[in-house]
Amino acid sequence: MSKNNKLKMNRRCFIQTGFGAAAGLCVSPAFSESDAQLNWKEARYYEKLAKNRVRCHLCPWECTVKPGDRGICQVRANRDGTYHSLVYGRVAASHVDPIEKKPFYHFLPASSAFSVATAGCNVECKFCQNWELAQRKPEELNPVSITPKKLAETAAGAGCTSIAYTYNEPTIFTEFMIDTATEARSLGIRNVVVSNGFINPEPLRDLCKVVDAYKVDLKSFRESYYSDIVKGQLAPVLRTLEILKEEQVWTEIVYLLVPTLNDSDEEIRDMTQWVFQTLGPDVPVHFSRFHPQYKLKNLPPTPTSTLEKARKIGLDSGLHYVYLGNIPGHEGESTRCPGCGEIVISRTGYQVREIALSNGQCQNCGYAIAGVWK
Repeated sequence: MSKNNKLKMNRRCFIQTGFGAAAGLCVSPAFSESDAQLNWKEARYYEKLAKNRVRCHLCPWECTVKPGDRGICQVRANRDGTYHSLVYGRVAASHVDPIEKKPFYHFLPASSAFSVATAGCNVECKFCQNWELAQRKPEELNPVSITPKKLAETAAGAGCTSIAYTYNEPTIFTEFMIDTATEARSLGIRNVVVSNGFINPEPLRDLCKVVDAYKVDLKSFRESYYSDIVKGQLAPVLRTLEILKEEQVWTEIVYLLVPTLNDSDEEIRDMTQWVFQTLGPDVPVHFSRFHPQYKLKNLPPTPTSTLEKARKIGLDSGLHYVYLGNIPGHEGESTRCPGCGEIVISRTGYQVREIALSNGQCQNCGYAIAGVWK
């Protein structure tokens, strides 16, 4: 069997088990364009223009799309003057994950999240970890069709406390996410979003009505990096973080430290001071280790010393909870009480070893630890 055929077989097996036993992150080979057309669903957040064109208002690109064309995300298409989502109810990957993998460190620790994804993204990071999902068109995958109600029931049947919209960029399937989150809440299941934060205010505020936590990948604190490495924009992401605070949705931030590109002391200081001054000291910031992949393979993994320096800068800026990611076993994975300095949540990798909280308070000194606790 050739390597390529073996890879296709493995991916097909993954997706077929995705809604039975917990499956791995999975991508499958192509389905026909005619099949995709049968599953088109009218999108929200767009306006109709002259000559059957449409303008999308879901994300800051505000794509103007001619009949027969798609937006930048490649999963929203204009058919005869009506804009459609090509990924509504089309789940391309599913898995039961620890909530710490998202990562959420202050949201229902040690709980399980039913993770789901579709095809597509509205940016293109050169270091994309899940490019086989995020940088694919819907017809290049073989998704499972599922209704929001059935997805919520599947998560409940798997014993999950939450549904995580993750792996690719959830913004591009906002309609499906809102409907699923509504169904999940009716079953007592919470909803968490793992996002690049590149979304317009109106759909974001609609999401805030039905989701419980939002993790934002803040790629850099420089517009030039967003332009060159992410093919996105920084300013709308900062606005997303401000809106999440306004809407009182629990928020955590991940900052992937890429050697020589976004890891200077000055940039880290600018970012952490902005978080402190704009969002407050209790928003967790995770500095994550870069590993070369996708289109950015010419750089080495982030040195541990760079991560440790960034963490110190964050703490010196006044942030209470600054973590290190992708370094299993490092003390920077655990949560310390800002009041007495004792460890209140001990972690190794995605595993929680001990929780020393009582009603969200440090068992040693009684300090209230910010977060969403059982």
